[in-house]
Amino acid sequence: MSPLVRALNSPLGRRALLRRSTALALAAIATPITSRIALGHPRFSDYPFQLGVASGNPIADGVVLWTRLAPTPLEGGGMPNETVPVRWVVARDQRMIDVVQKGTAMAAPEHGHSVHVPLRGLSPDHWYFYQFIAGGEASPVGRTRTFPVIGSPKDRMRFAFCSCQNFYQGYFNSYRQMVQDDLDLILTLGDYIYESTWGTQVRWHLPEPTDLAGYRNTHALYKLDADLQRAHASVPWAMTWDDHEVDNDYAGLNQEDQDPVEAFTRRRAAAYKAYYEHMPLWPTSRPVDGDMRLYGSLTFGDLASFAVLDNRQYRSDQACQGPSDFGGQNVPADCAERTDPTRSMLGQEQERWLLRSQLTPGGARWKVVAQQMLFSQMKQGDKWWSDGWDGYPATRQRIVNHIADRQVQNAVIIGGDIHQFWVSDVKKDFDDPASPVVATEFIGSSISSGSGSWAERFLPANPHIRYHDWRHRGYGRAEVTHGGMKVDLVAMDSVADPNAGARVLKSYVVEAGQAGAKEA
Repeated sequence: MSPLVRALNSPLGRRALLRRSTALALAAIATPITSRIALGHPRFSDYPFQLGVASGNPIADGVVLWTRLAPTPLEGGGMPNETVPVRWVVARDQRMIDVVQKGTAMAAPEHGHSVHVPLRGLSPDHWYFYQFIAGGEASPVGRTRTFPVIGSPKDRMRFAFCSCQNFYQGYFNSYRQMVQDDLDLILTLGDYIYESTWGTQVRWHLPEPTDLAGYRNTHALYKLDADLQRAHASVPWAMTWDDHEVDNDYAGLNQEDQDPVEAFTRRRAAAYKAYYEHMPLWPTSRPVDGDMRLYGSLTFGDLASFAVLDNRQYRSDQACQGPSDFGGQNVPADCAERTDPTRSMLGQEQERWLLRSQLTPGGARWKVVAQQMLFSQMKQGDKWWSDGWDGYPATRQRIVNHIADRQVQNAVIIGGDIHQFWVSDVKKDFDDPASPVVATEFIGSSISSGSGSWAERFLPANPHIRYHDWRHRGYGRAEVTHGGMKVDLVAMDSVADPNAGARVLKSYVVEAGQAGAKEA
């Protein structure tokens, strides 16, 4: 168990431990008393760092640090309508003595009193610790890292990928295991929150949000989960969203309830703003006029690059909607609109970015495409699911053809959304069993969202699917070397029991230069 985990699980209790560290953290910042008074000394109704700390999107010389002041998290935060100075400090040691950078950020009411610190000037390929101070209170100590310089030789990397954490349906046990996994990065692939609930109740949930206050409270509810907080504080994250961060099955500015476009535009803008306020994102992702640039890339030395996609904001509306059926539907095989090449899952600009600057020969050994959904074709009798990649086959085929025609080696696609484990061979022609395999796909089940056995009857018609399991919740864990990528499908014994254990359900290996997964 790492020192960070021991500290967060100290028998002193989290609140007592944090208050005990305040004096040390203030000494590390070493700011004169007069400066603190000049900047103000706010008083909080309760502990202001109840939502924890996080870091994200690391580069070779920097990373983003995050926190949000929220003494009453589920009541809008409980902060006064004024800007509050928040000190931050970065050190090489967990005691916060060997300080390398420090400064002050302003937590403003118009941003929900969230704090984003875009750090630069750190040493490449190093681990660091960080902490925030406000009003005499200290946050938890977080741990983060910078990535190696692009192209520099690296022998090993470990990352986890996950999605679909429904607070209502279960505990977030997967994150407790991730903290023990010696990871360099956690990738969350969508449905970080759920705007609505269904299925079996394990925990309570807030009403469905439609405005900024509602989305802020929902994000705060999820951030209060102790296992999620520990995972955020242990390692940097990269993130993308899916539909439930806004509304089920929305596509661009279209949504299943068919509210007026103006009303949904306002709702989406509020959801995007709340998402930014609660994630460790660079300022370049701050929403502008209701839009938010989320897709981007990360590179770990010469070993792995990650293209993180946005499958929601720029997509065409779902195909072949009926007069009263909107959002995702099982549409008939003769739906001509589904195969229209002008329709897009990614939008022209993002698709061009993916093909021209990410999925290219050369560069890092492994090309990981991190996106939200089951990418491979999934025949469901004479129907196709219109909200997934089967509803946008032209975009998928352009990506597959590009990988094959440009001979892009070691492409691995990871996803979520479907609440099940999947391992698939990505074929140039899914309808031809003899067609070459051009990439490998892994889906990491769900953190807590429920599932069912609906897909089992369709597996014989989809021989490119190498493995499928719907019974377990969990995540994917990957170890990357120059010779191969090993992926463990980590399953939780239960999400109804907060103390349940975990086990590896299956392990697969993709050998460098040979697309397709082999059972380890």
